[in-house]
Amino acid sequence: MKIVMVGTGYVGLVSGTCFAETGVDVVCVDVDGQKIARLEKGEMPIYEPGLEDMVVRNLEKGRLRFSTSLKDNLEEAEAVFIAVGTPPDEDGSADLKYVIEVAREVGKNMNNYMVVVTKSTVPIGTSRKVKETILGEQQKRGVTIPFDVASNPEFLKEGSAIGDFLKPERIIVGTESEDAEKIMRRLYKPFVLNNHPIIFMDIPSAELTKYAANSMLATRISFMNDIANLCELVGADINSVRMGIGSDSRIGSKFIYAGVGYGGSCFPKDVKALIKTADENNYPLEILKAVENVNSRQKEVIFNKVIDHFKGDIKGKRIAVWGLSFKPRTDDMREAPVLVIIDKLLGAGADVVAYDPVAMDEARRVIGDSIEYARDQYDALVDADALLLVTEWNDFRTLNYKVLGRLMKNRLVFDGRNLYEPSEMKEFGFTYYGIGRRT
Repeated sequence: MKIVMVGTGYVGLVSGTCFAETGVDVVCVDVDGQKIARLEKGEMPIYEPGLEDMVVRNLEKGRLRFSTSLKDNLEEAEAVFIAVGTPPDEDGSADLKYVIEVAREVGKNMNNYMVVVTKSTVPIGTSRKVKETILGEQQKRGVTIPFDVASNPEFLKEGSAIGDFLKPERIIVGTESEDAEKIMRRLYKPFVLNNHPIIFMDIPSAELTKYAANSMLATRISFMNDIANLCELVGADINSVRMGIGSDSRIGSKFIYAGVGYGGSCFPKDVKALIKTADENNYPLEILKAVENVNSRQKEVIFNKVIDHFKGDIKGKRIAVWGLSFKPRTDDMREAPVLVIIDKLLGAGADVVAYDPVAMDEARRVIGDSIEYARDQYDALVDADALLLVTEWNDFRTLNYKVLGRLMKNRLVFDGRNLYEPSEMKEFGFTYYGIGRRT
């Protein structure tokens, strides 16, 4: 079975490689010639645990190939997956120009039946636009070549994407024909042998499922951050509240951790896009608008704690920051809360020195030389007036208090992920601030 995966970003590269791992003949296509050249050498454009080894293995076995030409690889392909970027426009809607361009290229060059699958996160109605675009190109050619469209949203978590793809909780597929369903069932058969469900539905429902899922998770995060801020005002502790509500089977314990807000490539973009879709249909999603507002405010919470502690003046203070990626096990800094925090610190005149186990190169690209980059986590603490924990990497979970006390100018910790115990901090002579915790 041959498929073409258009786009070698996070979704396309992981998906294409995992399909190749099951024996599918996969060609990953991208217009970026430099990226393709690197991938052909087994060099990764992204950080994802386990991905490099899998790419190299499937390259060597000949099941995975890379190309800059979609036209040259459509022959005998049974499915073409569109996994290109859908960046948000200024109004929050998803920009579909790359998706439509792929559809246009397919329509210009296809010569056999295939299923054209949207893998990118796209608004409701995108598959219809893809279909209309392909039909329009066929009409220009004066040909009628049968094809189907399908929606197959991804549910990959950065840092555990390989496991998520190979052992999915569920596979969502939107189709409108039996032929398309047969091809998608055959393609995903290796992933459902261990009773992982594949759920078929109509295409609009599949498109909406992705947005609804991410928006629900974002809602849980913002809800808990709102409750955490209330905890501080009434003398409660968010960790106790979290355990109390998480033990309710109707609620569960996932995505109810308080912190400095969500970021990344999915939640911010998808919440905005769903709000925009609803607005276009004259139905305001008030809950999601509140979710977005709470998250924007939450990214400033830890900075406000720093300002309050120093009574409004942090000019010349040396602030150490641990964690730059939006979450552990990735170098992704898109919409990362740390970007807001660092911008606020610099704006108030502080000197910032930062360390992240993986995202240092990405931080240099995104932030530039406006901050100092440490060699390791403890190097960042030399003469620091305060430590801000922003990303909960395993490297940061256990502290050497003696080293911290010796290196830092002030024994002051702002814990943006509630990793540390306030009582333990106090025992070793540190002033501690968490999120929604009694200190």
